[in-house]
Amino acid sequence: MDRIWAEVLRPAQLTGAGRPIFHPNEIECQLVDGVEMQLETVPNAPSFRNVVVILTTHRIVCVDENSKNAGAIALGAVCRVFPPKKTLKSMFVASRMRIQLWTKNGSVADGANSATESAIVLVMIFRGQTSSDSFISKLGEVIEAKAWEADIKNVRVVAQQSIAGGPAGNSHSVRGPADQLGSVPLVRKLNPAMAGVSGILRKEKEQLDEADKNLQEAFSDLNALMSKAKEMVSLAERMRIKLLAAPSQQMSAADDEEMGKQEMQDWLLSVGIVSPVTKESAGALYHQQLARQLADFVKVPLQKSGGMLAMVDVYCLFNRARGTELISPEDLLQACTIWASIDVPVAMRRFDSGVVVIQSKSHNDEEVSMRLEILVKQPDAMRQGISATDAARALGLAPALAKEHLLAAEMRGQLCRDDGADGLRFFLNILVQVDITKAFQ
Repeated sequence: MDRIWAEVLRPAQLTGAGRPIFHPNEIECQLVDGVEMQLETVPNAPSFRNVVVILTTHRIVCVDENSKNAGAIALGAVCRVFPPKKTLKSMFVASRMRIQLWTKNGSVADGANSATESAIVLVMIFRGQTSSDSFISKLGEVIEAKAWEADIKNVRVVAQQSIAGGPAGNSHSVRGPADQLGSVPLVRKLNPAMAGVSGILRKEKEQLDEADKNLQEAFSDLNALMSKAKEMVSLAERMRIKLLAAPSQQMSAADDEEMGKQEMQDWLLSVGIVSPVTKESAGALYHQQLARQLADFVKVPLQKSGGMLAMVDVYCLFNRARGTELISPEDLLQACTIWASIDVPVAMRRFDSGVVVIQSKSHNDEEVSMRLEILVKQPDAMRQGISATDAARALGLAPALAKEHLLAAEMRGQLCRDDGADGLRFFLNILVQVDITKAFQ
């Protein structure tokens, strides 16, 4: 990225699939491709071409499709937006939008209240497939909502509560995280109701009551559930962190309790995606962005499933995580086919039997064959053979997928089958070790 643009765009992190890593409480709102960016007030500044612009509730994230670098502009730095002029000429040329940004020490500031000095004008030229009208309309709605200011207020309230429940002492000024956001110094005050053990118990009871109230409101009807979805994901994340942070002595009190907590952690990990890709937000890039989000999502399930998952399982897990933003099987299949043209660590595979699976690119069939060969050479397996269930336990896969590996090994001549009263069982194929030229000597 050019030095001039490095002062305009703050560094933004991307996932392995090329999707931006969102901040807490940040939601994706709109996405446009093929955008060219220019600095109107900076002479001799180079153009930033072929950019994918992602509008969120907190930032404007710009992803360079060529170098896969990303930068962002905080919406708090936006001073004014100049929409494109509707003229006869504008019908035949790419639409342009001008954004005025606050600057501080030559770089774009986080907001207008952080000792801003001047402003620069950023020009966005929309040359892609997505219409600029929806992006401009959504940008106005997001700036008017000012969701980033709500997060700053939440940080200030949390800091005040933590100080109010602190140890007793004389009142004095304390600078905390809220001061870094431009707030006034906080004053430590003793709250008798929050002091001692009774104060801690009262605070925990208030938090439990609030969580119970949110659950009751969320499940009262479908509309309330959709409006509370973000809050439910946040609540589940806090519960998961508490479970993971619990002391090992308490977690290992009993095997049943430990297993129950592990199941609870797995459920909370897949409780939902905070900002799912939708056709409304991604537009013409819907399937491409869906493919990238899916590639990021299946990493953890693949690690827990031996590096391979059936397409049906992926469809259920992904739709459960998306909540009310469900996708069709056709959308899922089309997103998986796009993986071949983008750089992601997963791939779709179709076995000879027609079973379609998703596997990580690090999944090695030769390693699976070696593990199966070790399994069938064991004394019990040499006498009785192995079933798909036995292979599933050894490989850490579902029985249906383990059976596909056994059938593939049979096609290679590594195994042979016995389809008898005990079901389909596989044995080591010793016939390939026989030298036919010496058989009749």
